[in-house]
Amino acid sequence: MIRALIIIAALAMALPAHATEAGWALLRNGGQVVLLNHANAPGSGEPASFDIEVCRTQRNLSEQGRQQARRIGALFAARAAPVQEVLASRYCRTKETAELAFGASLVETVDWLDPFEPDGEEADERSELLRETVADYTGSGILVLVTHGDFIQSVLGARSREGEAIVVNVNENGLHAAARIVFN
Repeated sequence: MIRALIIIAALAMALPAHATEAGWALLRNGGQVVLLNHANAPGSGEPASFDIEVCRTQRNLSEQGRQQARRIGALFAARAAPVQEVLASRYCRTKETAELAFGASLVETVDWLDPFEPDGEEADERSELLRETVADYTGSGILVLVTHGDFIQSVLGARSREGEAIVVNVNENGLHAAARIVFN
């Protein structure tokens, strides 16, 4: 009985590593689109004084988040085809994650990767924009979209951790999470 529990626990711990390796295998070949949840930013929601143009009024990366973003970039450089383009939401924590990981010269901000209310017309519009972006991507490198956990939850129906990457594609059912990469 104890041996069976140990085996089950070992298998459960190996699943993220296996999922991560499958993600790297896809990224080595290039031509992929990655949804990346921003790195560690303590708290939830935005302060009452929130202003999209002023970083000090937003929830921002912690020092751990900055280190995590650098580590993400180093791993992409070592294990994936070159990152060709990076789009990030306008929020400071996503821009900083993108810039620390991939370099400011690659980063372009877009409002459609910002958080939004999951119900209603905007959710459908954002999901469609994402689906079109993924379906239309023909680059030989990697397209990284740095966004928020709520955005990923709304468009994929799957939660993601801060700093987690999800390789996405489009199939007959719409958007599909092909693989996940977990950064510790």
